[in-house]
Amino acid sequence: MASGRFAPGHLGELTQIVPFEMVDEVLASSRRVQARVRDLPSRVVVYLLLAAGLFAELGYGQVWARLVAGLDGAAGVTAARPSSSALSQARRRVGAGPLRALFQLLSGPPVGAPRWRGLLLCAIDGTTLSVPNGEKNVSAYGRHRAGPNGDAGYPMIRLLAVVACGTRTVIDAVFGPCDVGETTYAPRLAGCLRPGMLLLADRNFAVKNLIEAVAATEAVLLIRCKDNRRLRPTRHCGDGSWLTRIGTVTVRVIEAEIVVRCAGGPSRTGRYRLLTTLTDHHRYPAIDLVELYHQRWEIETTYLELKSTILGGRVLRARTPDGITQEIYALLITYQALRTAIADAALTQPATPPDRGSFTIALHTARDQIVHAAGVIADTTIDLVGTIGHAVLAALLPTRRARTSPRIVKRASSKHRATATTDRNNYKITHTIHIHDG
Repeated sequence: MASGRFAPGHLGELTQIVPFEMVDEVLASSRRVQARVRDLPSRVVVYLLLAAGLFAELGYGQVWARLVAGLDGAAGVTAARPSSSALSQARRRVGAGPLRALFQLLSGPPVGAPRWRGLLLCAIDGTTLSVPNGEKNVSAYGRHRAGPNGDAGYPMIRLLAVVACGTRTVIDAVFGPCDVGETTYAPRLAGCLRPGMLLLADRNFAVKNLIEAVAATEAVLLIRCKDNRRLRPTRHCGDGSWLTRIGTVTVRVIEAEIVVRCAGGPSRTGRYRLLTTLTDHHRYPAIDLVELYHQRWEIETTYLELKSTILGGRVLRARTPDGITQEIYALLITYQALRTAIADAALTQPATPPDRGSFTIALHTARDQIVHAAGVIADTTIDLVGTIGHAVLAALLPTRRARTSPRIVKRASSKHRATATTDRNNYKITHTIHIHDG
């Protein structure tokens, strides 16, 4: 562990994933190393920001108390007790640059990420985050229109990410004002795509410019599009799919009808039209691609873990746009570190898919490690799993079940508009897929 004034700069066992050397490197490259060593050196401030991503319900003063809780009296360390003003000034001094650089170093799929027929499954989608209602934030982000009831209560940020479906690790992310659409942000993420990746996306992303941008990276895609979109066939394939052109790209069109039968609930039928650049129908049969498309929902689970498990539905802390940028990158880094720890643990048991690792258990175990300042550096006997990994492996989630739930607004904007007839149940299902000939 670091000593002296640098001692509070840790992330418990997650420090092994975000080590001192990495933090020092991004501070040096962004020229944010302190001119003189104070009670809050720049490295310590970075770890304070990351720890705040794990304790989203606490103010920075209380987060600091947890960073130093296991240090007092250890190895002669007497931790400083900075004021809230000192913590605020230190965060502004460090800025967002080092956090942005740190995220770029940590982002990406982990070693051994699951693949489908040699392709790394990824998904792209967006979500929104609420930020404090201050003049600077309102000016930078505006307020989202809430229909006839007027503007939303808080300014909102749109976050768009590419996520590795098997491990739910973040490959890249962009964010900005909510009034800018997802398809405008999406081309900025094309740089993270590589040959050997298969990108999944919903109907909102089935636009010509984005399809061409993804194809230019030599990644392949599988995107749903609107059923009434006019696409002229150029060639028919043997499995019922057919080829067409969108801009400069040849894509394969798959039309399918999915019949979902619910145990103890209503059954329903849905129609899907998918576009893919996997044009070889012998190697990639249409029915297999329809089954595969369901993996796109992994990114929705990622956003659930970020917004519900970590943030608990809370508004972000920072009251300035620069602070918001800093806070979001810190949140993404801590999320990525937790997901990496889960993936590393699953890697030691090849028969265990990473999605069976409980994110909630990993989060609470990581919090305990911070409070006890435990596992900051690897012991002489290196355990690749660690305390977090062992906790996750000891309480694996059950194998994923086939379920469905009505797609409805789960939380009404007003309690007076909530209805007692809303079906909020999950149902076990069986399903049948029929491919329609083009």
